[in-house]
Amino acid sequence: MIIKSPMIRFLLFLLIPILFLYGIIVAKDFLYPIAFAALFAYLLYPVVNFLEKNSFPRVLAILTSLLLAIVVVIGVFILFYNQVSNVLDDFGTLKKTANNNIEQMQQNLQNSLGLKNNRIEEFLKQHINDFFDTGGGGIGKVFSATTGTVARIIILPVYIFLFLYYRTKFAYFILKITREESKRTAIKILRDISSVAARYMGGVTLVVFILCVLNSVGLMIIGVEYAILLGIISAMFNYIPYFGTLMGGSVPFLFVLLTTQDPLQNALQVGVLFVIIQFTENNILTPNIVGGNVKINPFFIIIGLVFGSTVWGIPGMLVIIPFLAILRIILNNIPQLQAYAFLLGPGGTRKHGLNFKSLRSKLSLKKKSEK
Repeated sequence: MIIKSPMIRFLLFLLIPILFLYGIIVAKDFLYPIAFAALFAYLLYPVVNFLEKNSFPRVLAILTSLLLAIVVVIGVFILFYNQVSNVLDDFGTLKKTANNNIEQMQQNLQNSLGLKNNRIEEFLKQHINDFFDTGGGGIGKVFSATTGTVARIIILPVYIFLFLYYRTKFAYFILKITREESKRTAIKILRDISSVAARYMGGVTLVVFILCVLNSVGLMIIGVEYAILLGIISAMFNYIPYFGTLMGGSVPFLFVLLTTQDPLQNALQVGVLFVIIQFTENNILTPNIVGGNVKINPFFIIIGLVFGSTVWGIPGMLVIIPFLAILRIILNNIPQLQAYAFLLGPGGTRKHGLNFKSLRSKLSLKKKSEK
C-alpha cells in the first residue's frame, strides 16, 4: 500500500528515529557492552594482526592479546584498590577536616562579603557526612554501582574474542549484501574504519596512560595525599574529549579544597597544575599521538557527548566519538551523502581559524594596508 498523505509520511518519518532512540535506551545494558567490545577489539586488532602475520594461529593470537590486556587491567585494578584502601583507613580524619574547611570557608565569606547562609553550610555538611560515612558508605555506594557495571560487562572478553575471530566473516557478509558496483567502495569503507578506530583507540589509551603518570607525579610534587589514586582517576576522564581534563581535574581540586589544612593554596596549585597538563595534552600529546583521526568538528563532538550522556550516561560519552568518526567515514564514501560528511567534518572554517599562521598573515596584510 502506497501512503499518499504528506502528514502521515511526515509522522512515519518522525516515528522511526523515536523508536530507534527508545530501543537503544531500553536495551542500553545489552548494547553498550557490545559497543565497548567492538572498540576494544579495534584496540587489540594491531597486536592480533601482528601475531597472525608471525605464524600464530588466529585463536592463539587473540587469546594471547586478550591475556596481555587482562593482565594490564588487573594490575591497574590492584593498584587502584590499594590506593582506595588507604583512603578508607583515613575516612574519619578526612571527614573531620572537610567539615572544618566548610565552616572556615563560610566564616571567610561572612567576614569578607558579609554573606551568611547557614542553609548552604548545612547542605554541604550533610552531603560530606553522607559521603565520609564511618563505614565508607559513600565509597561503598560507588563500588556497588561499579560492581553492578562490572557484572554487566563481565562478558566483554567473550565479545572481544568473537569480534576478532569472526572479523573476516563480518567483512564477507557486508560484501555479499553489497551490489557489485559498490564492492570497491565497501572495501575502502571497511579499511578506513579499521584504520581510524584502531589508531584512535590506541592513541587515546596511550595519552591516558601518559596522563596517569603526569597527573600523579605533578600531585606528588605539590604534596597532595593519595596522588596516585587521584592521578589515575583524573586521567581516566580523558577518554571523554574536550570535557575530560576539566572533569578529571575537578576531582583532585575538590579533594584538596575539602581535606587539606591549607585548602586555598593547595587548590590553587592543583588548578595551575591541571591548566599546564591540559595545555600539554591539547597541544602536544593529543595532536601528535591521536592526530586528526576522528576529523569531527567540535560542534558535533559536543552535541554527540550530550546525546551520549543523555542516552547511555558515561558509557555513552565514552563510545560516541569513535562511532561518529565511523559514521563520517561511511557518509564520506557515499556520493549522495558526502554533504552530511562535510557537515560533520572540520572543513569549511579554515579561513576563520585562530592560529599563529593566520594571525601572522592578518598582521602582515594590515601593515601593508597601512603603508
